[in-house]
Amino acid sequence: MDKQLGKQYSAEERVAFLRDNSDKVEKMTYLKRYTADELRQRKDQLSEVSISISEIEDEKKEAMKDIRERMDPLKDEKKVLLGNIKRKGEEVKEECYKMIDRDTRMVGYYNGEGDLIEERPAYPDEQTTIFSIQRTGTEG
Repeated sequence: MDKQLGKQYSAEERVAFLRDNSDKVEKMTYLKRYTADELRQRKDQLSEVSISISEIEDEKKEAMKDIRERMDPLKDEKKVLLGNIKRKGEEVKEECYKMIDRDTRMVGYYNGEGDLIEERPAYPDEQTTIFSIQRTGTEG
């Protein structure tokens, strides 16, 4: 299946194209990869959060209860950031577009940006649907 669909359209037109040509629209959770800039921003954000945690730990001796209330959300955020940076992306849940290729008997799921996020063999009950993507121009 194509790695991307509808990239030649604007974001709004691409979603309409994907919706119109999909066999089904389903909510899915998947790992959306960070771009190099997003990864750098998350690393900067992690650095800022780590600095904040360090400063808060210095104050811990004076007001343990107050510090604990401020630190716990930052530690949770740090854990999420570290996990996302390690995986180089974050899980998102959004509408995805299921496309069935009858010729190859493959099913592909595309996000709203037109990127293929998952591909698998079609189940027997899915192999009767006609593949309905109308390709125009050149696509990646």
